[in-house]
Amino acid sequence: MLMTKRKLGVVSSFAVMAALTSPVYAQEQTDPPTGTVEDQAAEASGGQRVGEIVVTAEFREARLQDTPIAITAVNAEMLEARGQTDIAQVAAQAPNVSLRPQPQNGGSGLIAFIRGVGQVDFNYALDPGVGVYIDDVYIPTLSSSLLELIDLERIEILRGPQGTLAGKNSIGGAIKLFSAKPQGDGSGALRVEYGSYDLVQIRGMADFGISDDLAVRISGMSRSRDGYVDMLDYATTHPNDTVPANNARGRGNPDYESMGGESLVAGRVALRWEASDRIEINLSGDYTREDSEAVPTVLIAAGAPTPPGVSSELFDPFSTNPSVSVGSNGQQIPWLRGTDGNPVRLNCRFVPAGPYSCDTANLRSMGYDPRFVSYSNFMDAMEPNPQAPFKPYFALPITEFEGYGIHGNVTFDVSENMQLVYIGSYRAYESKWGQDQDATPIPVAQLDNQLNHSAWSSELRLNFDALDGLLEGTVGGYYLDQDGEYTARVDLNYVGHTIDFIHGPDTTPSTTKAVFGTVTLRPTEALGLTAGVRYTKDKKVYTYYRSNPDGTLPNPALCFSNPGGFIGFNPDGTPIGPPGAVPSSLDSSPNCILAGLFGIDGEFKGDRWDYRFVADYRFSDAFLAYASLSTGFKGGGVNPRPFVADQALPFNPETLTTYEVGFKSDFLDRRIRVNGAAFLNKYDDIILGKLVCPESSLPSPCLRPENIGSADVKGLELETTIFPVDGLSIDGSVAYLDFEYTSPSENGFLEGTIIPADGITPYTPELTYSFGIQYDYEMEAGTVSARFDGSYQDELYTNAENTSWALVEDRFLGNARLSYLTGDEAWKVSLEVQNVFDKYYFLTKSDTTANALGVVTGVPGLPRTWSLSVERRF
Repeated sequence: MLMTKRKLGVVSSFAVMAALTSPVYAQEQTDPPTGTVEDQAAEASGGQRVGEIVVTAEFREARLQDTPIAITAVNAEMLEARGQTDIAQVAAQAPNVSLRPQPQNGGSGLIAFIRGVGQVDFNYALDPGVGVYIDDVYIPTLSSSLLELIDLERIEILRGPQGTLAGKNSIGGAIKLFSAKPQGDGSGALRVEYGSYDLVQIRGMADFGISDDLAVRISGMSRSRDGYVDMLDYATTHPNDTVPANNARGRGNPDYESMGGESLVAGRVALRWEASDRIEINLSGDYTREDSEAVPTVLIAAGAPTPPGVSSELFDPFSTNPSVSVGSNGQQIPWLRGTDGNPVRLNCRFVPAGPYSCDTANLRSMGYDPRFVSYSNFMDAMEPNPQAPFKPYFALPITEFEGYGIHGNVTFDVSENMQLVYIGSYRAYESKWGQDQDATPIPVAQLDNQLNHSAWSSELRLNFDALDGLLEGTVGGYYLDQDGEYTARVDLNYVGHTIDFIHGPDTTPSTTKAVFGTVTLRPTEALGLTAGVRYTKDKKVYTYYRSNPDGTLPNPALCFSNPGGFIGFNPDGTPIGPPGAVPSSLDSSPNCILAGLFGIDGEFKGDRWDYRFVADYRFSDAFLAYASLSTGFKGGGVNPRPFVADQALPFNPETLTTYEVGFKSDFLDRRIRVNGAAFLNKYDDIILGKLVCPESSLPSPCLRPENIGSADVKGLELETTIFPVDGLSIDGSVAYLDFEYTSPSENGFLEGTIIPADGITPYTPELTYSFGIQYDYEMEAGTVSARFDGSYQDELYTNAENTSWALVEDRFLGNARLSYLTGDEAWKVSLEVQNVFDKYYFLTKSDTTANALGVVTGVPGLPRTWSLSVERRF
């Protein structure tokens, strides 16, 4: 029989020790767990057995252990026990999942990869490879997807393509956040926390009833923290150098002293109305505002860039970058002129720490840890010239975000065997951030970025069952309408002829329409056969606008002093001018290379059928096995960053077919849970960023997406939860992934690229594992809990080319937490230490040694930190 709306709407996942990473398999829950949710939580917290987590992976409520989809499920109690406050932290416990914040060039956003499939670029021209959802509402951009975990009931991380379930751009998997719904029970909580770097964090929740059928829940948080990377004026710390003194730290910020500082507030109001025995209406609104410092970035290496066509592996970190541009008459224009009148050269003296540093300052004697120092100043003090007249220029050293959403969910029980669900939303945000790409006082590259986005979505589902439970399923439709604008001031002195222009506002309206259906047949109580299909139709239009910073357009008639009469480019890349005209290599007017890139549209249209087949068999109450075949895709588009018109090239969707087998098991009266999966991905038309564009008509920068080929990806995943004795719990996971390109290669590289044929996609470690150990000691006065979490990540690359300079080394991180909960559960005090072993590691690295910048930068993770929190529960 179909579950009532109350059971479907309130997903019970409060078993304290059950929130371990566990593959999930979605079907209707035919045998509800015995006892109440509170009974299960009490049983689990006593260490007797693994409690049940209930998920909604296939549109309806299902126990974690009953359905064949690989999911990591984490409930609110485990999030609190681990001290996790954003979804990037949750990934540490999920096999083959890599989530991390965007580096400085991406602002407030998320990089998400699952099983080697994902996306790095925040630009609206590229779709995410991992779908992020809040209460079943799809978040369509990487920006805005690094979500603060406010008052959640649970998180589900679905691994593998969700082409028939989660739909659009969930080719690698889906991350689903489910908020706690109002209960009207008068409960509440307030937590205050203080810690390292003057961390001050407040979180609170209040749930109250307005009437017997109307409840409201209000929740919110605020966090502030000082930065952990010091920004120092190079001239002050090196008084004998020729670098001119400059106290500026970006536009309007003369006293800007650090990076990585946070200031964030977020809130949510939810209303739940049980209009009748058959209708439930949930409405919610959320708001987030961030006013933080720039993403912390340090310089790892600096020197002369490798020439075009020369591998970055030959980059010499102890060489010197000329640090000049070429004017229209061939003269050299210094990026920064020193106090002696000569150009200031970029080299290893600006690297504060590490094996590639030759910095002469004794920063430790000044009270600084050189590993967390940057000489960034977000300033371009180049002398104005006819080719680059818009100087000086100051970028903003900020990371700002303001966004909100309105969600609605209506559930109508048409009959005992049929249920109608509507999910609608409107979300919008504005994101701003600055970037000093070289992390030095020399103005190699500075950018200011702004994203504006809004999205309407509607989804209608009809859940049904028939033939006394023999057949059950869901059919439905989905619509998404997005509008996005990207605007940037792009100041690139390193190009050689200097370009300093306004990118945009590039517009990217897009729509997605889909219909879907899934059915499960149960010919016997033990056997389940599931089939699903989804048809998706996408349309996206990208319009390019490139202008000078003063609003004028590059004038082709003034750009080239060439007797052949060449004056610019047509949209197809052909020269404008008389027969035989060729472009000159020297520009004589600002931003000539961009001439013709204004008001040009690039359009992508496509449709796609996806399918899924699953067979699962329960051999006993303790063991379920399954096999599945599923597909997914990520949308195509056009290159959003052409530096000349003939780089405005399209790319096709990438596709994935996954073959998977797995099992789910519970032993010794649910004291031990072990779940495993093995998969093979057939990954085609892989979309990766390309750093070299040999087909371009002019030598120019290049950063464009392209379908680079195909690959086979094999993997193993294993997860467990163990309760050896009462009060002691152990959870863990391990994952292995083997990535192999199958596309034609030439001289060790994929044809037409500099991507190694034996390479791997970015942010894809070969081996990961994690574990958590918690002991709860109960006494009459309350409960003392001690927990340690450890996670290991193998080395990975942050670019498609897998250069050694983009290698993030393997690392093991440990976190510890000690808490005391009073006997009446009214007060809780917790002491937490993150990065217990004070490991120095990088979240991301950026290798720009081979495209004229000659620098390697990285985002260091936080050093060891501590915090103390006090919570009052009502």
